[in-house]
Amino acid sequence: MDVLLNPIAGFLVGVLVGMTGVGGGASMTPVLILLFGVAPHNAVGTDLLYAPTTKVFGVWAHRARGNVDWVVVRRLAYGSLPAALTVTWLSLAESPYARHGVIIHALGIALVITNIAMVFKRHLNEFGKKLRSTAPVGFKQAQAPLTVLAAAVLCLLVTLTSVGAGALGGVMLVYLYPFRLTSQKLVGTDLAHAIPLALVAGVGHLVLGNVDFRLLELLLAGSIPGVLIGARFSWQTPEGILRNVIAVVLAAVGLKLLT
Repeated sequence: MDVLLNPIAGFLVGVLVGMTGVGGGASMTPVLILLFGVAPHNAVGTDLLYAPTTKVFGVWAHRARGNVDWVVVRRLAYGSLPAALTVTWLSLAESPYARHGVIIHALGIALVITNIAMVFKRHLNEFGKKLRSTAPVGFKQAQAPLTVLAAAVLCLLVTLTSVGAGALGGVMLVYLYPFRLTSQKLVGTDLAHAIPLALVAGVGHLVLGNVDFRLLELLLAGSIPGVLIGARFSWQTPEGILRNVIAVVLAAVGLKLLT
């Protein structure tokens, strides 16, 4: 049955990622744990390698439409890639609670935070526009270092839970680049940064043996066509409705994991 259900799950998450740039780790990791019974550390490790492979195709589609701001991607990478080395901490966490309990609770907290961030995404964007307009010089000077710092903090969350690269990354960007990034560029840029971030963190989990390659193969079979379809129709996405639906689902799943 999983031979059919896993590709279907991969396809649905792929469509979501292609359209909105969010929901990869936030959707797939809880699905693997709660619906398919995958061990938490294996779910995180497998998803961290599933995500960049899927998103490569999404970035390819968005790049063809000029929807990737590579300057912003580089700034994000300066902060996130060095921080991804924190995955080595997991090699010391050999107790069952550290490998299961900590990841489960961290994942629940990450989903709740992601939900809150998505709900207030528009408000953060408006706040960023106000600061950019009233104090343009100071805002521009702080933009690059704040981007590096925010990406480093984001990476710590992604490495442990695989959640946040798209959703929280997008929220950070709408605040830091309120005028520079349109909705389509936000999706493309966020996807482009999520690839090296998830890949570096995923390799760390691979070294620790936390990747299920058969599961990865089945997920990719559905997600690659899904993300291409989603990216093609990203400009037609009713962003507000989708964001609210995703936020409600993430909140429910996050609370389920915490309890």
